[in-house]
Amino acid sequence: MANAGIQLLGLTLAFLGFIGSIASTVMVEWKASSYAGDNIITAQAMYEGLWKSCVSQSTGQIQCKVYDSLLQLPGIVQGTRGLMLCSILLCFIAILVATVGMKCTTCLAEEPQQKGKVALTGGIIFIISGLLALVGTSWYGNRIAKDFYNPFTPTNSRFEFGSALYVGWGAACLIIIGGGFLCCNCSSGGSGKSPRYPPSRSAGQPDKDYV
Repeated sequence: MANAGIQLLGLTLAFLGFIGSIASTVMVEWKASSYAGDNIITAQAMYEGLWKSCVSQSTGQIQCKVYDSLLQLPGIVQGTRGLMLCSILLCFIAILVATVGMKCTTCLAEEPQQKGKVALTGGIIFIISGLLALVGTSWYGNRIAKDFYNPFTPTNSRFEFGSALYVGWGAACLIIIGGGFLCCNCSSGGSGKSPRYPPSRSAGQPDKDYV
């Protein structure tokens, strides 16, 4: 039951990371306008995401615009889109695979070794999915930091990390940790069968010879 509990914990963490990755990909606040510097404009705040950009007025009015052309987007946006979408797709596949291989399900119940291998495969896919999300968010964040510290970037055009980046980082960590639980549990549990040793003879029993 302990191994089944660890598997369930890993799948739960990975599923929460899966939801967080979807939320991070859809959110607009991948980068937010910075108020650092002397020339500060507080009348409006600008947010940019992977799919659209928004402007928030001081009156509370928000105007958003979807990116018109895919080919005119910067390479960082296109690359991050691809990484996050691949991460979400792999995470969905890993959920299906890991569910089949979990000990609390009836699938492959008559083949425990094969069931453990399926769970291990799901954990590996989870880790790959989490790494893709981590690379995508870190790549985007690195570009924001470079542009922020670039002396040629105008003060009013500098951006800082948005809330979507933090959600993406947290989701990627949850997916990797959940996949690690599945992998560690399968590798430590093994086939579940104890090794066979020849029966030991007690001191009081005489040796018997068989013809």
